[in-house]
Amino acid sequence: MNEYMKIAKEMSIKGFKNNEGGPFGAIITDKEGNIIAEGNNRVLCDLDPTAHAEICTIREACKKLKTYDLSNYVLYTSCEPCPMCLSAIIWSNIKEVYYGCTKEDAGNIGFRDDIIYKYLKGENKDLINLKQLDREECIKAFEEYSKNNGTIY
Repeated sequence: MNEYMKIAKEMSIKGFKNNEGGPFGAIITDKEGNIIAEGNNRVLCDLDPTAHAEICTIREACKKLKTYDLSNYVLYTSCEPCPMCLSAIIWSNIKEVYYGCTKEDAGNIGFRDDIIYKYLKGENKDLINLKQLDREECIKAFEEYSKNNGTIY
């Protein structure tokens, strides 16, 4: 077994055995294979639906490295990232990701990523009531940010 995936798997087991969250673990390494951060799903213990293993690990790596840009790092995760985690991976600029179990494997034990994938495909529109409101006022913050050359990441 790949040494880094083994650690991600061990993190997943540690997390669910400690009642911290679901069976998901992740680690981030640099290109030389040095471990930068590791984490597991903490949804239950943190009472935070965004505390997925990948998110927790990205947060730890960014804090440790004092950056929001992880473009030179590698993520190993025990399961194919859900849409939220996939977005966080993309936002953090990680380009190399290895995963163990599939999203179908997660679905087979009850995790519901499939409803989000259906929504993103234009199906399951009843999932959320998403409506635009007060753009004319909200756009002013964007205009000011742009005018002041705000950092784009």
